[in-house]
Amino acid sequence: MKTSKVKMAVSRVQNQFKLTSEVYLEVKVGKEVTLPCHLSPDTSAVATTIRWFKRTECIYLYKNGQVTERSGYEGRVSLITQELKRGNVSLRLRYFRESDTGVYICQVIHGEQKEEAAVGLWIRGGKCSRTPVMFLNT
Repeated sequence: MKTSKVKMAVSRVQNQFKLTSEVYLEVKVGKEVTLPCHLSPDTSAVATTIRWFKRTECIYLYKNGQVTERSGYEGRVSLITQELKRGNVSLRLRYFRESDTGVYICQVIHGEQKEEAAVGLWIRGGKCSRTPVMFLNT
């Protein structure tokens, strides 16, 4: 009996997670990009609610195995579903457009826990390796 209580306590601890991501990415127009977001420690995300926002608009929702995509993103956004068991909730964005630049928020909800992480997505330009916007406050 004590053994099962210990196992339950361990599983509760394992349900606690954080999200890890990149600060920003650069991509060329027309290309595919993956906005990285992972549960840490590696925890299955299959039974979670996953939302990806661009600013305040939800562009992708995964809940109970069902997917909803915002208008303008249909067929261009997806999760790597076979990676959900390993905690990979990264968003794949195809056919990158100039209008896709901006800050994206990955939100994962499991039970009472809600975590968020941000990724900036910018156009990769000619000779400059970083987007000038990143230096405005320096």
